[in-house]
Amino acid sequence: MEFGFLSALLSIIVIDLVLAGDNAILIGLAARNLPKEQQKKVILWGSLGAIVIRIAATLAVVWLLEIPGLHLIGGLLLVMIAYKLLVDDNDHSDVKAGESFWAAIRTVIIADALMGLDNVLAVAGASHGNMLLVVIGLLISVPIVMWGSTMIIKWIERFPIIITLGSAILAWTASKMIVKEAFLADIFTNEIVKYGFEILVIAGVILSGMYRVKKKAEVKLERRAG
Repeated sequence: MEFGFLSALLSIIVIDLVLAGDNAILIGLAARNLPKEQQKKVILWGSLGAIVIRIAATLAVVWLLEIPGLHLIGGLLLVMIAYKLLVDDNDHSDVKAGESFWAAIRTVIIADALMGLDNVLAVAGASHGNMLLVVIGLLISVPIVMWGSTMIIKWIERFPIIITLGSAILAWTASKMIVKEAFLADIFTNEIVKYGFEILVIAGVILSGMYRVKKKAEVKLERRAG
């Protein structure tokens, strides 16, 4: 396998690890009021339903990215998602627990469809239109969402650098999408300009995100002191 395929696959795996954990949390929240045996079924069928929707959405986004201008728009959206990943607290208090089996599954599928837009766009961008990469990336996300939530949360709590790494990969994917835009091709013919732009986007997202996180922490400390 060539390096480009393997690096894109690695990007998709990290994106899934960072973003799928968030979706695994909402599955637990939606099923929390049900008996234990039903919770397992909700995790299984809710995840499978969400995955089917995500496969269709990702393939649709890959196709849509062929439309002129959408690589630029998708890239800019991913820049915002990368920044948001660093600075957000990921509060899921608004996710309602389902009172019945089917209500919980419906909550999982609807919430995942809304929250999974970042994952869909990121995977579509990282795949560079390669359908095999899309399918492999989504197959990897199935066990992550269904069984890996506890492990992912523990990893992220123990090693916060995972979030920074995920954000950097999202920013890199975003910069590559922008560079790939057809009507911007003349600007990025020079390799120094191209790679310089990619580094600038990654550094801009990480540094601005870290600055924002630091400011939020300072505000919290001031409120506690006051």
